[in-house]
Amino acid sequence: MMPTLLVGDFILVEKFAYGIKDPITQTTLIQTGHPQRGDIVVFKYPPDPKLDYIKRVIGLPGDRIIYDPLSKSVTVQPGCANTASCGSALPITYSDMAPSDFVQTYDSTGSGESATGFLQVPPDRQVDGGIRLAERTETLGNLSHQILQVPGQQDQVGMYYHQRNQQLAEWSVPAGHYFMMGDNRDDSADSRFWGFVPERNLVGRASAIWMSFEKQEGQWPTGVRLRRIGAIH
Repeated sequence: MMPTLLVGDFILVEKFAYGIKDPITQTTLIQTGHPQRGDIVVFKYPPDPKLDYIKRVIGLPGDRIIYDPLSKSVTVQPGCANTASCGSALPITYSDMAPSDFVQTYDSTGSGESATGFLQVPPDRQVDGGIRLAERTETLGNLSHQILQVPGQQDQVGMYYHQRNQQLAEWSVPAGHYFMMGDNRDDSADSRFWGFVPERNLVGRASAIWMSFEKQEGQWPTGVRLRRIGAIH
């Protein structure tokens, strides 16, 4: 979920934002709300519900989602249970691409290069063995957030989840399900690859960062990022 969330961020999750559930069956006992496009949601990973994932809600039940792997942009047509009923697309806009503060680092191995992590480095500084990520603003309705991309990297379209009776890279969100995407678009295992999140898998809405440590994955913290504490969107 970079750049919205970083390694070392501790987040507040509103567990009752989408209902009070039976702890055994995960059925909703009392409905308190539904996910909205743009919400950042914690959920049980559908292929392995023992794992908690966190992604952004892009598609609601009945939405048609189209992802262009060349421009790396999203189109959402709401109320589109079937092709004949598709209405106008939501207004989703993108700013121009700009260098981000993040560099993806790599190590050379016997079989090539493997990604090792991310460094936060100002754009005017170079990092050996790393690729400077690009950043742009995605505006989804009334909500704007930053997304990251790897310049020049092509999407692995052949690995996309291919929904029955749909074109590749197009999905129709079933009733009671949601389409999730990560903000680090070229390094996110999300609904493009494994499909939809059932409502029963929803854990809650991430609403704020309450503590943030300066750290790399698998390493001890080296400081506190006070500037990151606060609401997330």
